[in-house]
Amino acid sequence: MGKVRVVLDSNVLISALGWDGKPKDCFDLMLNDEIISFISPDLLEEFSKVMDYPKFGFTKEEKEKFLEIFLEKALIVKPENQIEVLKEDKSDNRVLECALDAKVDFIVSGDSHLLDLEEFRGIEILNVSQFLERMKG
Repeated sequence: MGKVRVVLDSNVLISALGWDGKPKDCFDLMLNDEIISFISPDLLEEFSKVMDYPKFGFTKEEKEKFLEIFLEKALIVKPENQIEVLKEDKSDNRVLECALDAKVDFIVSGDSHLLDLEEFRGIEILNVSQFLERMKG
């Protein structure tokens, strides 16, 4: 098997940007070329909006540097298909679309709507701790 292919959900990326801990460990796996991370234009737009939330207090420089580092490693995929599986939070469907078109192994998320699915068309949906455990084994 080649490198593990993943979609890191926005909540994982925000946590990696703002704090040390397991989400940052996931991000470091990407930086160290241990995993390949995929993102779509829609997810990138959502992540950029979330980074701007005043509650996080990220500086312009922090956001720009993080995006620059992330986009050096992440691969952008433009999903062909529109999926409407999750009704509670329709934006979560964009994560599924990206994962499906990128043919990833895992979606890593802290979002309960996604985690409740557990898997989608053969793609496992794991929280950060589960994913890091899987990567160890």
